[in-house]
Amino acid sequence: MDLVHFRVVMPSTLTRPVVDLLDAHRQVLNLVVVAAGRPPDRDALECDVVQGAANEVLGDLRALGVDRAGSIAVDGVDLMFSREAEAIEAAQPRVLVRTPLWAAVEARIRAEATYAPSFYLFLVIAGLIGAVGIMTNSQILIVAAMVVGPEYNAITGVALGLDRRDRRRIREGTRALTVGFLLAIAVTLGFAALSRGAGLQSEAFELGLRPVSHLIGTPNFFSVAVAFLAGVVGIVSLTEARGSALLGVFISVTTIPAASDIAVSLAFTAWRQAAGSLIQLLLNVLVLVAVGILTLRVQRRLWHRATRRAAAERPPR
Repeated sequence: MDLVHFRVVMPSTLTRPVVDLLDAHRQVLNLVVVAAGRPPDRDALECDVVQGAANEVLGDLRALGVDRAGSIAVDGVDLMFSREAEAIEAAQPRVLVRTPLWAAVEARIRAEATYAPSFYLFLVIAGLIGAVGIMTNSQILIVAAMVVGPEYNAITGVALGLDRRDRRRIREGTRALTVGFLLAIAVTLGFAALSRGAGLQSEAFELGLRPVSHLIGTPNFFSVAVAFLAGVVGIVSLTEARGSALLGVFISVTTIPAASDIAVSLAFTAWRQAAGSLIQLLLNVLVLVAVGILTLRVQRRLWHRATRRAAAERPPR
């Protein structure tokens, strides 16, 4: 059963209203209240909530001002043995058990969209791996570069910022993507130029047989289609915490490979190829951001409608 654990610390004046609120919810169990002790006029409360009701419970607690006067901590429950929980699950429509906790989804996106020095380091390393893959016509190395690149976290951060009209998050994500890609291109350009000067590129690449580079630098309808589909899968994966599907997104979108190909094409004076890769990069980023916003909004609306419909049909407590 999917349960969410709430840990609440609040002024004692809010204890009774909060207990009454939680006790009235059909999907709340294991409600326990203890004295926090520090400071002495505060109480602590813990309970488990069916995941589908967690959005409603969290909203009600915040409406009471618990988050302003105290704190609300939310954790997932990995395993629980309880006949009461089994009875609650059996009595609820399936949608009320599986509804995502949207506050947790957004927190997960915000946590991943952080731009420490390692973000730029991974982006540069991914660009270099991609450049080696292009100059050796190795598709495996291109996939490796896609996996290493952290840019999708920044893309989803920008999408969430636009969805929530959070200018700071939009600004930080856009700056991270711009600086990160420019840095990756600059370092990769230097690496590709040195490789060309030393004659390290593959013989086929030198002769103009560049299938990997041509594929990356030729944006078309399928580029948009893959970016669109990957964007949908990426947001749904974040919503449902499906890491394996999210990994598939990383190796589906042509962002890092396009940045690498810009650098390699400039180093080998293939101007048309560099322009095509630039278009590919911008196209993928813009489509991923737009699809991210759309998918977040559509998911919320669909889950909200399904939850309301199921709540109206659920049996009395």
